[in-house]
Amino acid sequence: MSNGHFHIPTPVNETVLQFAPKSAEKIALKKALAAAKKVKVDIPMYIGDKEIRTGKKIEIRPPHETKHVLGHFHQGDASHVKAAIDASLKAHKQWADMAWVDRASIFLKAADLLATKYRFDMLAATMLGQSKNPFQAEIDSTCELIDFLRFNVSFLNDIYAQQPISGAGMYNRVEYRSLEGFVLAVTPFNFTAIGGNLPTSAAMCGNVVVWKPANTQIYSANLFMKIMKEAGLPDGVINLVYASGPVVGEICFGHKEFAGVHFTGSTGVFQGMWKSIGENIAKYRSYPRIVGETGGKDFVLAHPTAQVDALVAALARGAFEYQGQKCSAASRAYIPDNIAAEVKKKLVAAVKTMKMGTTEDFSNFVNAVIDEKSFKNIKKYIDAAKKDKTCKILVGGKCDSTKGWFVEPTVIETTNPKYTTMCEEIFGPVLTIYTYKASEFDKACELVDSTSEYALTGAVFSQDRYALANAMKKLQHSAGNFYINDKPTGAVVGQQPFGGARASGTNDKAGSMLNLYRWLSARTIKETYNPPTDYRYAFLGEK
Repeated sequence: MSNGHFHIPTPVNETVLQFAPKSAEKIALKKALAAAKKVKVDIPMYIGDKEIRTGKKIEIRPPHETKHVLGHFHQGDASHVKAAIDASLKAHKQWADMAWVDRASIFLKAADLLATKYRFDMLAATMLGQSKNPFQAEIDSTCELIDFLRFNVSFLNDIYAQQPISGAGMYNRVEYRSLEGFVLAVTPFNFTAIGGNLPTSAAMCGNVVVWKPANTQIYSANLFMKIMKEAGLPDGVINLVYASGPVVGEICFGHKEFAGVHFTGSTGVFQGMWKSIGENIAKYRSYPRIVGETGGKDFVLAHPTAQVDALVAALARGAFEYQGQKCSAASRAYIPDNIAAEVKKKLVAAVKTMKMGTTEDFSNFVNAVIDEKSFKNIKKYIDAAKKDKTCKILVGGKCDSTKGWFVEPTVIETTNPKYTTMCEEIFGPVLTIYTYKASEFDKACELVDSTSEYALTGAVFSQDRYALANAMKKLQHSAGNFYINDKPTGAVVGQQPFGGARASGTNDKAGSMLNLYRWLSARTIKETYNPPTDYRYAFLGEK
């Protein structure tokens, strides 16, 4: 084997394309969208070296154009989950033993393929399958996913370089092993980047993975799996299965070789996972790593000195980009009465300019919510608010499922700071505003902190540094990602490591070195050059 101290290329955040009129990237993306709609894909599961087609076909349709069929995936069952575990364990030793420089090269090549050859294909897959406009797809399925791959390789390289000091006559070192067994990655629909990051961050540490994506993200997950294979990922390292969540959980959490779960999804599901793992704890070879990001009820708190236009822009973007289907989306706002009237007037005006429709029309700011279940759930909250005497719909409120799952951007004003839509995660384009007395900013901080069980993201707008410092202190446990004079969405890999605590998860910070430590098992090695040959110490001598 050749030796050398290899340097990982220094990562920089991928440039976000703007898709301006007549730009080369806009033309290329339009072409990719048209091409994707002409093909009905047949998506298999990927287990070991095999593509598995069960014949149990589930159709994939764009949320914004439910009459069109993009293709179908082959649904799996318990036997496929078991096969995926077996394939991963079979691949484990050879993968874990592979030199780091070779493992790193695979993920760096995948990032390059995504940035070049497959960029517009991945954008098209995310726009059609998950109903994202071009900008939302770009910052997610290309830029963030590319950043995850490149930065995580760099972070892991830095971890491997962290070594202890050595005293005289000895050589101390630490090696970072993979976990014993397999890692389960369970990923959501709303970010293609999360779908790619959760399995690959564990895999690049030498682990093998069973990956279960949300059914509504399989269209883009399939393309990412193909990219990973083209980049050289060996068979069995990541196994992609489409069985139901309960089946996957029952089999994986009951397996002796279960080593950890990397999860993004609902709090209820994650708590159920934790319970199952606890009940099976005596079965496992090692204590499993449990890493999860589980959503939020994210706040925007305005101080009486807040700049109105900046606040309005942050609310409009933070609440309604990607139809509010971000764990970090602004969904509750606290506005002081000295600026409330102006804020509401300008926010309503801004929302009325938002066009809603298909992703293929780039003039649409808002597209469809992900599926019928989500549509009905969001509609339920809006309909209830319409009937509640403490609430008023300032703008929006219409829901239309004629052509797709469309919910208008909706702003609710409430006089009850503990109203349902101020407390519960809706995961849709619904923002609720509560007006407080400008003289009671401290009370507003306490209200923000006590209203929700979540603690993912939050933002404070103020031009008063004393007020900002006070809010940061009072809200120190209210958000894992805290924004000052900015919307509470849009964390960038390497810049704002992402994650929250309380009911929002384990705060293991995706997009940072902190997350990767969770997929490593350190071994300390002490080598002594001239070991003692007599057990007796000098202090035992009396003369």
